[in-house]
Amino acid sequence: MRDTRSELLSLPSENRIGVFSRGILSIPFLETMLDNRICLAGGSLQTRVSAIAGWGRKPTATKARKYAEKHDLPYIALEDGFLRSWGTGDLFPPLSVVIDPEGIYYDSTRPSALESLLNGDADILEGIEDDVHHALALILEHRLSKYNHAPELSAGMLRGHDRKRVLVIDQTAGDMSISLGLAGEHTFAEMLTAAREENPDATIYVKTHPEVTAGRKQGHFFHVGNDERTVVLREAVNPIGLVGEMDRVYAVSSTMGFEALLAGKPVSCFGMPWYAGWGVTDDRKSCSRRTRKRSVEELFAAAYFRYARYLDPLTHQRGSIFDVIDWLLRQRKMSERYSGRMICNGFRRWKAANVAPMLSLNPRNTFFVKDITDVRKMQPFPGDALVHWGKKGVDGLGELALESGARRLCMEDGFVRSVGLGSDLVPPLSLVLDERGIYFDQSHPSDLEHILNTAAFNSDELAEAETVRSFMVENGITKYNIERRDSPAWLAEGKRVVFVPGQVEDDASIRFGCNGGVTTNIELLSAVRKSKPGAFIVYKPHPDVMSGNRKGYVRGGRVEQLVDHVETTLSVVSCIEAADEVHTMTSLSGFDALLRNKAVVTYGMPFYAGWGLTDDCATGPSFQRRRRKLRLEELVAGALLRYPLYWDRDLCGYTTCRAVLYRITEQRNALEASGSLEKIRSGYVRRQLRKLSILLNTTLSDHDNKGY
Repeated sequence: MRDTRSELLSLPSENRIGVFSRGILSIPFLETMLDNRICLAGGSLQTRVSAIAGWGRKPTATKARKYAEKHDLPYIALEDGFLRSWGTGDLFPPLSVVIDPEGIYYDSTRPSALESLLNGDADILEGIEDDVHHALALILEHRLSKYNHAPELSAGMLRGHDRKRVLVIDQTAGDMSISLGLAGEHTFAEMLTAAREENPDATIYVKTHPEVTAGRKQGHFFHVGNDERTVVLREAVNPIGLVGEMDRVYAVSSTMGFEALLAGKPVSCFGMPWYAGWGVTDDRKSCSRRTRKRSVEELFAAAYFRYARYLDPLTHQRGSIFDVIDWLLRQRKMSERYSGRMICNGFRRWKAANVAPMLSLNPRNTFFVKDITDVRKMQPFPGDALVHWGKKGVDGLGELALESGARRLCMEDGFVRSVGLGSDLVPPLSLVLDERGIYFDQSHPSDLEHILNTAAFNSDELAEAETVRSFMVENGITKYNIERRDSPAWLAEGKRVVFVPGQVEDDASIRFGCNGGVTTNIELLSAVRKSKPGAFIVYKPHPDVMSGNRKGYVRGGRVEQLVDHVETTLSVVSCIEAADEVHTMTSLSGFDALLRNKAVVTYGMPFYAGWGLTDDCATGPSFQRRRRKLRLEELVAGALLRYPLYWDRDLCGYTTCRAVLYRITEQRNALEASGSLEKIRSGYVRRQLRKLSILLNTTLSDHDNKGY
């Protein structure tokens, strides 16, 4: 597929763009989309910047424009792109921006880079025509817009007996695109009057702006009410879904008018938005600069392909419109999967702060309550989810789920979690939410077991599973990713090396995943020595046990009788790679070993056992339920691709396993290079101070101002 990313601005890489807004400076990955560094302008930095940027024509950009003029520097206007994000800017950073060194697209009083492009002689569709048609088809099929959190058009929102439907689009009072679009407050009254007079047999639907509905701003049709011919739509609704039900659309300068053009609807413009004046709209104003005729496809190609720049949300590098479309569809899928309230109980405050953003794209849908009484006060209903950490949850939760029809979801960390321990309060990048049970409880089925028992993985999934597996192996990725990676200097003297990872003995995976036999680290070591009397056995205590956070320490004298080496510094991955086989109760290290094609012997019933990939010593009901043999790539696809959810904390959205692997690798490598990783994994006092810092930061982060 051809790279169609905009190249409107290209400053030398050693130069910087100066801004006066800390809000602009804080936009994630804006430098990536600009292909330039950004810094605060003014003071001692004035000689180091090659251009000045501000946000559109907002009043806050006045200082930046004056500074650029005074210092004879280019001024660049920044704005959100036309496919911006899942939700509004107070909650979600932009995935697309426009960068305009001439003006800005909604200002018709002067030229802009978009207008110049449309006025020029170049064939806008050249080389990208197929991509343009494909992107346009995806946008219409999936009803994608600037913001995409609004619900679909619901039954009953429109009247069933309409002969004809006309949409009149309101905007917020003071919107700069109104005055800069050659219109004013009076224009909206003129537009409504014209819509009624020109369509005498139609029902007029007046769509208010979502900010007006939320009470944050005022609109222009506050005095308009429902009558025989008029319906005021105040609820949030998907804009493309709405215009698709209309016969004609009236707009002043709203981009929703262009979305109506994309949907094939006739549009009358009472202002001069960027898409007017090119021969595809019924214009009540004129702009003498706009001299060419352009098709809707050319307008779309110019604005969405040539003018806008995109971030690839998975790689955090420059991307394409298709990368953003894929991201938005992923968010929609997850929002539909967890569409109701997420009522969470039994969470400590720090854990609630860490996982709250991951539970819903609508933060108003997530609630944390203390006990079953508080859960009942929420009056859960079908569509809601009752979420608890670990296996059991509070007493009475299961009964309430049955009574109310709400789903009961058991939450745990995903298998690729973070750089740092959960017990050190490091936020996770993945979670599992299991409706049937939980993966470590062998006494009941789980969603993961169901996936592995029944899923038909397609070729794309299996290829992605192999890519993920290879990346994890190549980069030494596991669950926590804080231990030192190096080749061990064990003196095995030609013996077969058996690696035994220690576990937290009161961990739920042992309590619910071991059926009475081997349940402690010393019992495991005894069993391994008995089965492998001539092997070189390496034992590594669990990181949480070594840190002093959890139970499972084995006294040295007893260990020395059973093992040949106790490893306390190297990572689990280093140990696995140097071993011939791995013996474990239920440790995730067994899964890590399978990824690296090592022989694995299990003494409990972990999720990855019983599928024909391990040598299993235990017996239990879970093995009887696991009815088929799996290939390694099928196990990976189920356990790492389908079962967990993954979260991007910078972009505030759901991402992929591979994207989280990228983030973990980047973060770990940066910490290693700076020497900070050693500080994370060592020193009890230092870790406690760090935990206190995390507690304070998670409390304060709720109050961050993300406005631009």
